[in-house]
This record gives sequence, structure tokens and C-alpha cells, in this order.
Amino acid sequence: DALFQCPFTLVEDAGTARFTDVELQRLREYLLKGGFLFVSDYHGTDAREQFDKEIRKVLPAADYPIVDLTPPTHDHPVWRTMFTVSRLPQIASIQTWRRTGGSTIERWNLEGAPPDARGIADAHGRLMVFMVHNSDIPDAWEREGEDREYFFRFSPEGYAIGINVVLYAMTH
Repeated sequence: DALFQCPFTLVEDAGTARFTDVELQRLREYLLKGGFLFVSDYHGTDAREQFDKEIRKVLPAADYPIVDLTPPTHDHPVWRTMFTVSRLPQIASIQTWRRTGGSTIERWNLEGAPPDARGIADAHGRLMVFMVHNSDIPDAWEREGEDREYFFRFSPEGYAIGINVVLYAMTH
């Protein structure tokens, strides 16, 4: 029930999601009643397939197709709600970035694939689910005080995306 008090919900590590039948039904209700789900910090083919499988139980593909929203090839309003976002940065967790000497690719991204953004809209075109795969956008917000170099490299773009997503969710 608390979910319905939140106009915006963030899911991290979505590639491990396994929803119960009750969670599936409640999440569907939440999204169709105006809720918004921002999904980030899941990397690699296996994680993407797992989350896609789960979200398809919530919002079936026949009624709610997943569309590519990756900039710059897609100019969805979410990319210019407040800031103009012309590229999707690949952000690794601060732990991976430190352990690897600055890599932006998580170890679960076996293919080394670039980040992508996808979305699911309702029948009126309102984006309900916004998914950023192969990038940990929230780590740019969470870790800003831990490492000056990490902050300056990732936080400006991460905050621009985060602010745009929140403002889009709250106004649409």
C-alpha cells in the first residue's frame, strides 16, 4: 500500500528482480494509476533479459511495447525536461571504477555493450517505466562526496539525467 503514496519509484539492480504475484498485480495498478518506475544499475544481457521477463508480467508486450529512448537517436521529452541530455553516459559503480582504475563497464556487462535507455508508455503516451541499462546513473548522486575525481567525471551528467527523469515523472 505504501507504494501508492510514492509518485516516483527507483529500482536498482533490476536484473535480479523476481516479483511475486501480489507484487506484479500491485505494480501494474500503481503504474496504470499514474506511478512512475525508474530502473537503473543493471548490466549485461542476463540482467536485461531477467528484468524484461519480470516487467512483461506486469505490462504485457502486446499492450505496452518497450521502445528505445537512447539519445541522441531518440529525442524524447525526458531528455530535455530541464537539462538538454544529448548522450547517455556509461557509469560504473564507484567500487568498479576504483577496482579497475577507471573503467566504466561493470563486470556483468560481459559484452562491453554501451548503455541504452528504453521506456514503456501507457495508452496515452505517458512514460510509466524508464529503464537505463548498462549504466549506474544513481551512483553519480550517491557517491559524490566519496571521491572528487568520480564526482567531477560522472555527477554532472548523472544529476542532469536524474533531475530530468524526476521532473518528467512529476509533470506527466
